[in-house]
Amino acid sequence: MYRFLFSSKWLGYFVLALIFATGCVLLGRWQMDRRAETLAEINRVVTNYSATPLPFSAAKAEFQSLDPEREWAQVELHGRYDVSGQRVVRNRPLNGQPGYEVVVPFRLSSGEAVVIDRGWLPIGNKTPGHPDSIPAPPAGEVTVVARLKASEPDLGRGAVDGQLASIDLPSFATELGYPIMTGAYGQLATESPAVQAMPAPFAKPATDEGTHLSYSLQWFAFGVLMFVGFGYAARQQARNARIDAEDEEEEISAMPRRKAPAPRKPKRPTAEEEEDAILDAQGY
Repeated sequence: MYRFLFSSKWLGYFVLALIFATGCVLLGRWQMDRRAETLAEINRVVTNYSATPLPFSAAKAEFQSLDPEREWAQVELHGRYDVSGQRVVRNRPLNGQPGYEVVVPFRLSSGEAVVIDRGWLPIGNKTPGHPDSIPAPPAGEVTVVARLKASEPDLGRGAVDGQLASIDLPSFATELGYPIMTGAYGQLATESPAVQAMPAPFAKPATDEGTHLSYSLQWFAFGVLMFVGFGYAARQQARNARIDAEDEEEEISAMPRRKAPAPRKPKRPTAEEEEDAILDAQGY
């Protein structure tokens, strides 16, 4: 009853089911990879975000080339803000609201310079494309605790004077009259002395892994269900073929049988035939 599975039509169905299931497995594995990346990011946040701040001497190499495992680590810095090098970074939404981020060069007492992202500003209402005001950082010697963040890629587009398209540190360095460390910048956690007018602080990164696991399981389940559906369809086809065969047998058995012809009665010989038979018997 299952010989039909080797027909070209059913082999085509099987190939389609195999292609669909393979696609589901690939999508499921992609979701698992996304989950692994998310869990790694969560682990970095949990480990580094609230850890004891490192002195600059212990984190200097990270500002030159950031190890991904040290992202969000806190570093304590001493020096002065260079307000003349202050920039705002465009297209930085926060909680669904468009706005900017304020980055300022920070010249350390040891002579090096790094970039500090002081926080977020909403989009302005007075001048299109600019915030209404930019709070000034503290003047003089400042102690800053900042969290390490990697330099962002160059987006390939420009910005008006006083603004950046992204926190691309090598490009930013070309606008300043002194070198800065371009491997990482610091996202402000605290500064002392503090000033009253401040950009909005950054919220702690989410530590929810999201729906990657459930999506991956769904894709794997879809792949399995495709073969379950193929098997069910094949079983139904075999069942229908069996029912058709049984119906055909019943129709044949119900047909009336033709009666065999009755044997013919022997023909009675004529008188001449009887006389000839007697003469033959006597040898004449």
